[in-house]
Amino acid sequence: MPHSQHALVEEFPDRAQQIQSMIRSDDDFARAAFDYMEVNGEILRIETEIETTSDEYLETLKKKRLRLLDDIHEKLTKNGNTGT
Repeated sequence: MPHSQHALVEEFPDRAQQIQSMIRSDDDFARAAFDYMEVNGEILRIETEIETTSDEYLETLKKKRLRLLDDIHEKLTKNGNTGT
């Protein structure tokens, strides 16, 4: 079964330029994006069986990814509504 990479531009395809701009200009957003990419990469390695772990740890990572995604979405929305 193929696994999606869940890149930020896949999650928010209509905001790809905004994501790149905010990564360059907003340290807090850049940290959230980096953390998301790190967690997402670990999940992908586990799902593709490059790394092994418990199901519980994988679920913990997936919940963390969702929290980061929610945070990123909030930042994108807030930034998009301020006209920047």
